[in-house]
Amino acid sequence: MVKLSIVEQATVASDKTAFDAFNEALATTKHAERHGFHRMWFAEHHGISSVASHSPEVLMGAVARETKRIRIGSGAILLNHYSPLKVAELFLQLEVMAPGRFDMGLGRATAGPLVDLALRRDRDAGPLDDFGQQVQEVLAFLHRDFPADHPFGQIPLMPTVTARPDPWVLGSSGSSAGLAATLGIGYSFAAFINPAGAVPALRAYRKAFTPTPYGAETPQVMLGVSVFASDTDEEAHQMTWPTRAVYASLGLGRSGGSIIVPSVDEASRTLTTAQKDEPSRIVNGRWPRQLAGRPETVRDQLLQMIEQTGATEIMLQSISPDQEARRYSHALIADALGVKPDVYPITADGA
Repeated sequence: MVKLSIVEQATVASDKTAFDAFNEALATTKHAERHGFHRMWFAEHHGISSVASHSPEVLMGAVARETKRIRIGSGAILLNHYSPLKVAELFLQLEVMAPGRFDMGLGRATAGPLVDLALRRDRDAGPLDDFGQQVQEVLAFLHRDFPADHPFGQIPLMPTVTARPDPWVLGSSGSSAGLAATLGIGYSFAAFINPAGAVPALRAYRKAFTPTPYGAETPQVMLGVSVFASDTDEEAHQMTWPTRAVYASLGLGRSGGSIIVPSVDEASRTLTTAQKDEPSRIVNGRWPRQLAGRPETVRDQLLQMIEQTGATEIMLQSISPDQEARRYSHALIADALGVKPDVYPITADGA
């Protein structure tokens, strides 16, 4: 049985606030836990008013205390903006709150030149692409694995904390597949950003994977897909329109701070016919950016993707201002893939 998880951006609807978005994200996490989902990851975004997930580590700690079994993680901590020591210590701090339930998803991304500059501590230096070295340093801090003569080995990081987060590398181009494989840690590919790159990237990761003490003994292959399910193929397809409207706005050069996530009706008035009619299922071997349909349709499409990539886990991504419809979609997909609530037994209080 494939594992099913969710990445949460905490969408802020046009008539709501970030406070509302967080409460909806918490409700979605509890709903996911009841329906047998394996993980809930929180994204990191900067300078974007339509999402409320800017500091995933803060949301992770809060949500972990309000849930019982579902794993909580970052999707991702954008390591290019931070010190490896700070990130390692941050996750050890989280392990104090809910030991053994955290995932450390590490990635890199730009928020645009202005925001990147504002995030940079040394603004006289140019951007540095040392992601691989940073990931290795985070792992060395967490596992006390620096060479004997390395000065950082003398830094004690919360020695009484014995739990460690499960490490993952996140990517959308395939360039980090080899890094994750060499380090023996999980690899999550964002097919909702780059559908065509998913198969070669995940196959390369599986082929090059080498077990290490940092991760599991076998490849942990996660496929991130933008998925919408509803009672009919038509309803589900229309649920993709808000996402398409957001991407269309970004394509027109609008800044993230000015973009709102429209309703289905609002999106239908701004998208062109071609944009609305873009396929939401695999056509002639070409994966869509958004997958949609009835539960049976979605199941069959996801099984094709799993067969082609060897994925052991599907991470659902969806942008929608209608959180009730989104949670209903999650439940339909879980049921269609055979993910049962009794994987995580429900307690008497319904949690």
